[in-house]
Amino acid sequence: MLLVLVTGMPVILLNMLLQSWVSIGCIRFYIKRFNHREGMMAGVLALFGIITIVLMGNLLQIMLWGILFLWLGEFSTLKEAVYHSGVNFATLGYGDIVMSAKWKLFGVLEAVNGAMMIGLSGASMLAVLQHHIRKMLGQTK
Repeated sequence: MLLVLVTGMPVILLNMLLQSWVSIGCIRFYIKRFNHREGMMAGVLALFGIITIVLMGNLLQIMLWGILFLWLGEFSTLKEAVYHSGVNFATLGYGDIVMSAKWKLFGVLEAVNGAMMIGLSGASMLAVLQHHIRKMLGQTK
């Protein structure tokens, strides 16, 4: 268990750093491109942009876990490793592909990491949506 934690912690920390960068990037994207715009279309485009940025960030995080799994020799192809990573990260838990007993706890570790990062992604999208709604209601500049 300690080996899994020591091996997985750098990936979790890297994902946290990446998600923090993506979240702040989303807010900056909104402020720079849409904060001064009014109307429904501005809100739609802003939210679409934020969702796209967040999705790319989450996919990159899944890729990082997949690369770790491939590097550890758990999978023979990157495609298989990334698929398994995506199932873990999204907390789907299909179970059609499992890791060896030595590294099996990575599933739990990645699922916790994914739940937190996906939650933060949702919070970033909600922050932009709430700001735009307040702006449309005339409650903020």
